[in-house]
Amino acid sequence: MASSVAQPLLSMKALSRFSVPLPTFRFTPSFLSRQYGSPKSVGNVSILPSVQGFRSKPIRLSIRCFSALTPELKSTLDKVVTSHKVLLFMKGTRDFPQCGFSNTVVQILKSLDVPFETMNILENEMLRQGLKNYSNWPTFPQLYIDGEFFGGCDITIEAYKKGELQELLEKAINS
Repeated sequence: MASSVAQPLLSMKALSRFSVPLPTFRFTPSFLSRQYGSPKSVGNVSILPSVQGFRSKPIRLSIRCFSALTPELKSTLDKVVTSHKVLLFMKGTRDFPQCGFSNTVVQILKSLDVPFETMNILENEMLRQGLKNYSNWPTFPQLYIDGEFFGGCDITIEAYKKGELQELLEKAINS
């Protein structure tokens, strides 16, 4: 009886077909490590090495990749972002921020006494993931001024300290 050799479940050729980043696997369950060995990283995906003489039924790994930014969500975000002069996508609300970075940006905007709208990204996971693709920015909060993505907390703080944020907001509000 010939021994079978387990083939890698994902190849680089197969991975290259995906246009969106694959999920990062941060851990490998210990029973898989004991049976197959330590995982190897390919990009941001951990792949278990093939094992010589493997006779048991191979485990099938199914990864479904999709972009959270559907055409419908992109259209909706375009409308929302352009309909407000200053819009902050944040964790929590302006009155109850649920993240220190979101709170920092809210306090900066309040100190400048500019009208701004907020959207709580914690209420909708699809919105949260879609915004990351929409802005090409992986973290929150995300500040939009006059329909354009401005940046996150660090960029907002830096622009505030230099006086650039005040100028940009005045132009947006007065236009």
